[in-house]
Amino acid sequence: MAKITTATLQKMKQQGEKISTITAYDASFAKLFDQAGIHAILIGDSLGMVLQGQDDTLPVDIEHMAYHTQCVKRGVENTLIISDMPFMSYATKEQAFTNAAKLMQAGASMVKLEGGLWLADTIEGLVERGIPVCAHLGLTPQSVNVFGGFKVQGREQAKALEMVEHAKALEKAGAQLLVLECIPAELGKMIAEAITIPTIGIGAGKDTDGQILVMHDALGISCSYMPKFSRNFLIDTGDIKKAIELYISEVSKGNFPGEEHIFK
Repeated sequence: MAKITTATLQKMKQQGEKISTITAYDASFAKLFDQAGIHAILIGDSLGMVLQGQDDTLPVDIEHMAYHTQCVKRGVENTLIISDMPFMSYATKEQAFTNAAKLMQAGASMVKLEGGLWLADTIEGLVERGIPVCAHLGLTPQSVNVFGGFKVQGREQAKALEMVEHAKALEKAGAQLLVLECIPAELGKMIAEAITIPTIGIGAGKDTDGQILVMHDALGISCSYMPKFSRNFLIDTGDIKKAIELYISEVSKGNFPGEEHIFK
């Protein structure tokens, strides 16, 4: 498999090919996923919950993210590496520039930020400085206390239309990828059709340009619960590499997510 870049993902969207993404936090799993043919790996601040046992992602800091990005980088040959900017690491543009540089120097090919229109200037500044950006709308876990919990977003028409406008603004600012989390499937489709950059869904229906799962959910080893939008692929294969290959295949064929995994 050739090395995957943001241009690769853009071409996949244009050709109607589905993108498969998964989280990883160390070299061993990253190498396995890379060999299985995954298109992109996200070093998620979800590590706060699945690795550290925290209640949410808020305790994760930039040093945690840089460390795990370095680990993943050592296991990857071809897969695109995306690294989360953790809570309050991009509250100002200057903070964003400094902290994004740390993640890129640690091995990321792209950084991910949670938020809407207010991030446009920051994204524009990052891109001007040579840092590719993945935006993130819908349920943004760093705002869990504002939302009052992990809840589906965008069910009201006004909120849905607002999210579409935010997506357009983030693309205009220079974002090259957009994660959509826990939104109605119809809204996921609407946003995917409204912008030209690839959309990656997690609980956003099957009409986004790709899917992402937390690896612990995809392998059925999460210690808390299995989210509605996830599926245990390991139980079908009994082998981790084969589980990830099945995940990639099911996304590519449009079989995952199924009706039981989406929000309406």
